Order: sequence, then C-alpha cells, then structure tokens
Amino acid sequence: MAKYSNEGVAGLVFMVLLLLANINLSMQACNPSGFLNGKSGSCNTDLNAECCKSGETYPQFTCSPPVTDTTPATMTINSFAEGGDGGAESACDGQFHSDNELVVALSSGWFDNGSRCNENIRINAKGKSVLAKVVDECDSVNGCDEEHDFQPPCRNNIVDASPAVWEALGITGEDVGELGITWADA
Repeated sequence: MAKYSNEGVAGLVFMVLLLLANINLSMQACNPSGFLNGKSGSCNTDLNAECCKSGETYPQFTCSPPVTDTTPATMTINSFAEGGDGGAESACDGQFHSDNELVVALSSGWFDNGSRCNENIRINAKGKSVLAKVVDECDSVNGCDEEHDFQPPCRNNIVDASPAVWEALGITGEDVGELGITWADA
C-alpha cells in the first residue's frame, strides 16, 4: 500500500480548492455596477442608434462576460467616421475610421482598459468569419452626453462593428443592426 505525506495531500487539496475558486469566479454573473440618469440631446440616428431619454435610467457595467474561444455577444452597427454615430475619435488611436475599414469597439469589460487596442478579433456569424481590429471602447459606464452622442451606455456584451464588418459577413438589408454572434481573440 502506498503512503501519502500530509504535505502532499494538503497540497493536492489546496490545488483543487484553487481550481474550484477560479471556475466559480469565471462563471459569476456580470451585474450592473450602477445606473445612469438619462439626459436627451442631439443624437445621430443614421444607423438607428438608440438615443437617451430624459428621466430614463440606464444600467452601467464595469465588467463583461468571460472571453472564450466562442464568446457569445451582440453585434451592433456603428460608424467610426467623422460625423458618424460613433461620437468622438477612437480611443485606441485618437482617429476616425472609414466605414470601409474592418474595425470594432468592445464593451468596457472586454476592452479591458485598452488591452485589446489594435488587436484583431475573429467574429463568427451565420456561418462566416471575419477578422476586425479593435479601435475603440463601447463605453458601458458613461453615456447620455455629447462625447457619447447622447447614446446610453453600451450593454456589457457588445461588439460594435463598422458597416464593412457587416458586409464582410454577408449581412445586409434589414438584418443589419443587431445580431447574435460569437467572437474570440485572433
């Protein structure tokens, strides 16, 4: 019969507990961190953007669901061009981007303080796949002000994609606007 040392058993138990704690953390829900009181203003609705309404409250998130090889998300459409519905210049490079570029903004938790700036992600939808560069944050905390084009904070699971991304995925017409997708770091 084999003998096991107390230290070995204790170490194994510690590792199992650590693993379980890590799994538990990754499965925790991403709940709102607060609520923003809406303020209406001049909002560009060219791509059917939602505009803030005075008196409405909007959830704020500092987190997003965990990133996996097939992270579920909602893809929305956004113009990163000057004068487009995206508001200010992109956070990653301080520039506007043509609607013909394959670029996206990620919800605040996924944007992770810019850690994904200028990195590609792979977006999968309707049997097709495309690489797009992260150039901006879809702010899940702030909104309803001029800087955010008087749009509410983004939900915590948004990949805000340029028209070129939608076109590259073969999604046109009335299907453009909001779509369930999966994505991963490329």
